[in-house]
Amino acid sequence: MTTATAADYGWIRSTTSPFRYALGSGYILTLVRGVSPEELLALAGARPTGGCEGLDELIEQHQELLEEPDDGDGPYVLAGACAVPGEEGDWTLALALGGDSWPPGFMENLSSGTRAVSHSSNGGKPMHFFHWYENGELRTEFEWPPVRSGSTPDELNNLICEVGLGLTDEDASRVDRKAAVFALAERLTGVRVTAELLALAEYRTAEVPEEPAEEWTSITVDITDAYGVRTYAHIENDG
Repeated sequence: MTTATAADYGWIRSTTSPFRYALGSGYILTLVRGVSPEELLALAGARPTGGCEGLDELIEQHQELLEEPDDGDGPYVLAGACAVPGEEGDWTLALALGGDSWPPGFMENLSSGTRAVSHSSNGGKPMHFFHWYENGELRTEFEWPPVRSGSTPDELNNLICEVGLGLTDEDASRVDRKAAVFALAERLTGVRVTAELLALAEYRTAEVPEEPAEEWTSITVDITDAYGVRTYAHIENDG
């Protein structure tokens, strides 16, 4: 079993690392066992666009996609998927640029009969998620390690500590959490993601449709400040 820790993934912050683009634009990195790159993209409802060699070219294609005229319903998430070596069989790595979530139900379908691990960032904002699915079931997910959910939210506790994250606010604040979730994903898959792997991979590419934002009808604001003063308001959306 791999012994990866956050220290093994310090390269993601390097000034020369192309992965810095993914951190800035938003990304989803998913690993799944026994599902081909083509099958993964088909399950996502993505429109195939061919392929490319290396992360630099994948980034160029994403930038070109962003420059296309906005017709109101075009996808702006570009996914590249490739085969990678891992534990207990063949794995696929999928890196989606420009988004932070797959279509609803995708991870459940992708992990049916197998294991899938995913982590993401919405780019520039402090929202970074980790998900572990097993046979269609969300086993553990978290944004901040001390607050976990899923059917078995505590099953990864030992691994979370071993990679350097820890289970308290103080522990989690001492480590690069993004590097640590890379290490946690490796612990669960046996896939070592390196700068070289991403740079040299041959990706199958596809545009992933973004889910339209749900129209809201109302929101409730309920805040209590440090002095115990409560602010409560109900706001209706009149269209």
